[in-house]
Amino acid sequence: MVKETGFYDTLGVRPNATPDELKRAYRKLALKYHPDKNPTEGEKFKQISQAYEVLSDAKKRELYDHGGEKAIKEGGTGGGGGSFASPMDIFDLFFGGGSRMHRERKGKNIFHQITVSLEELYNGATRRLAVQKNTICERCEGRGSRKGAAQMCVSCHGTGMQVRMHQLIPGMVQQLSTVCHSCQGQGRRINAKDRCKACGGRKVLRQKKILEVHIDKGMRDGQKIVFHGEGDQEPGLEPGDIIIVLDQQEHPHFTRLANGEDLIMSMELQLVEALCGFKKPVQTLDNRTLLITSHPGELIKPGDTKCIMNEGMPMYRRPFEKGHLIINFSVVFPQANFLPNHKLKELERYLPEKMDAEQPDSMDDDLYIYADLEDCDLENRKRRNQQYYYMKRDDYASTGGVQCQTS
Repeated sequence: MVKETGFYDTLGVRPNATPDELKRAYRKLALKYHPDKNPTEGEKFKQISQAYEVLSDAKKRELYDHGGEKAIKEGGTGGGGGSFASPMDIFDLFFGGGSRMHRERKGKNIFHQITVSLEELYNGATRRLAVQKNTICERCEGRGSRKGAAQMCVSCHGTGMQVRMHQLIPGMVQQLSTVCHSCQGQGRRINAKDRCKACGGRKVLRQKKILEVHIDKGMRDGQKIVFHGEGDQEPGLEPGDIIIVLDQQEHPHFTRLANGEDLIMSMELQLVEALCGFKKPVQTLDNRTLLITSHPGELIKPGDTKCIMNEGMPMYRRPFEKGHLIINFSVVFPQANFLPNHKLKELERYLPEKMDAEQPDSMDDDLYIYADLEDCDLENRKRRNQQYYYMKRDDYASTGGVQCQTS
């Protein structure tokens, strides 16, 4: 004998209902009174969820049968805490990690990718973007028909869902819930003569929207700009967002490093510039001219890296702070025989002295083997070696490999 029957009455079952009967009752009522289908029945949905949370748990059900709702709220002697879980959490758990309706409480987001230059990310820019979006029909106010013309769908009885049984093996069936095909999950149907002339019963219209996309200084490749509530509209749902994704173009001279703050570029020097100093202009992304200077005596070696402070990318939301401009140097040597021999001897006088190779005292000059330097193409040599390897392997395979003699 149970003390109270309130939770049982909420689910419409008897106090001796089996767990399967509780599940069926909750499934039917939860789909019917879900806020997405009936926005004004939020309190009823909450009561259904709380009743099922208690009665589906054996310990809580026993506690409720003996002490009623008061015992549940006070926690009793062994039935768990007195607070209830979120109705949406119970709904998601029951339907296996999130129902279709719960995922669509908010309208779909619209994604757009726009290509931006490194100059726009450096200086900031404003772009105008035309998008197509669904908006609720003003003529019928999103009903799709004149007021009161919509009728309950007889296929799903207004729930928007249809339940069917699928036999897995003899004696074992699986219960599946699918969106009602007759009303497309709306729960209501509209006769053709009653449909709104503006939207044709679709409840929404396709319209063009012009957005001004403000690209702030220092934004990065892949960064998102979100226009909240500007996405597709749908009756009973919160509008989705329009999300703009920035796609940075490659720049011919500058590369942005992964930290987003530093720029890197390459600079080629002639040998005389590397040895004797140089002045080279560099055009910045905001059309200023930097005069890169190396004074005489400041030797630049091939592969050297130098940086200029505060000439990198502006920092996002701190545009007056900038990263570094990093310069990688390469040195171009003159062509062979660019000077006659007597001029080379003269040039040698101004360069550091040669370091003599160590020679064992016991070795005579005629015992040396002189080796001349030649050009070497390592890539072609590697390809030739691979071709030779595969050719030998094929020859080996064609002979059948090594065979063992048997007696």
